[in-house]
Amino acid sequence: MRRKSNLCLITVTMAILFLVTFVMYTTFMSHSAASGSRRDFQVVGRPLFKLDISWPRFPEYFTGEVFGVAVSQVAGVVYVAQRGENIPKVLVFSTDGEFLQAWNTSTLEMPHGIFVANASSPEPSVWVTDVGNGPYGHTVKQYSPSGKLLQVLGTAGKAGSSLTPLQFDQPAEIFVHDATGEIYIVDGDGGLNNRLIKLSKDLQVLWMHGEKGQGLAQFYIPHSVAVDNSQRVWVADRGNKRIQVFNSVTGDWLGSWGSCFTEDSPYSVRFTPDQKYLVVAQLNTNQVSLLEAPPVGIIGQCQVVSSIQLADDVKPHLVDLDQKSGELYVAEIGAQQAQRFTPFTMGNF
Repeated sequence: MRRKSNLCLITVTMAILFLVTFVMYTTFMSHSAASGSRRDFQVVGRPLFKLDISWPRFPEYFTGEVFGVAVSQVAGVVYVAQRGENIPKVLVFSTDGEFLQAWNTSTLEMPHGIFVANASSPEPSVWVTDVGNGPYGHTVKQYSPSGKLLQVLGTAGKAGSSLTPLQFDQPAEIFVHDATGEIYIVDGDGGLNNRLIKLSKDLQVLWMHGEKGQGLAQFYIPHSVAVDNSQRVWVADRGNKRIQVFNSVTGDWLGSWGSCFTEDSPYSVRFTPDQKYLVVAQLNTNQVSLLEAPPVGIIGQCQVVSSIQLADDVKPHLVDLDQKSGELYVAEIGAQQAQRFTPFTMGNF
């Protein structure tokens, strides 16, 4: 009798295991089918983020190479910059994943970096760097949330030199400090210029580093810039495979990180809302890494806490984070999409 009971228990257990496995497999397959061009990924190190396969709800709106992404946590909106012929250069989604609009503007040629200034003006504005070589290129442009052109920095269609501060040559990215309205621009996505420029809110040059090279405060293809809460400016010095750090007030050089980037260059730099981690995209190795942010006054050595290893040829280019929720958005050139990763616990940030 006991043997018969044991056999029944084993049979029931196996049936439950089979049912659970079947449900998990069905869920996985349905997610894979629903995600379309979504790519596999794995986390190395501490698991801090997970892929949200439900964002956006209709990924077929991506029709070109996705180069940049920017979040307005005030409006709950995500702006995605893409390149291609006869396609909208900026797509607008809600943070819930709904498609809201496409910018029907002819003033953008080849968008590279995109940034939302949330609090430096009465309403959020969207800044886009344009690296095109045509009549609208070599500029940094400010738009309204609906895509109306507000102002242009630089002389459109004319590549500049390092001698004139606001004459750009393929400007890579812009960062606007919400508290002060001060503007940081890295100028030189492969052009002649290799500069970091700080402007006041009224566009006066406060300080600048503008020399090509491998020395301190020199650059080779500065590609991304971010400012932390400790008056430090972080620059992805892509061509030199390092991140350089400066005092945001004086422009003084504070330190450099290179040991984390022996295999591939840093392409993008952004901070998590709690300022504990610096998020770095590495395009050629298809990685998004979280580096431990150093305390005030100490730069030290870089330390990778966690890495999101994306599939081959995804090519993560630039990233941004929602400063309220901590959600991470990644612009992927190879996969031609933007993806969202959510913190495992919202309390992390």
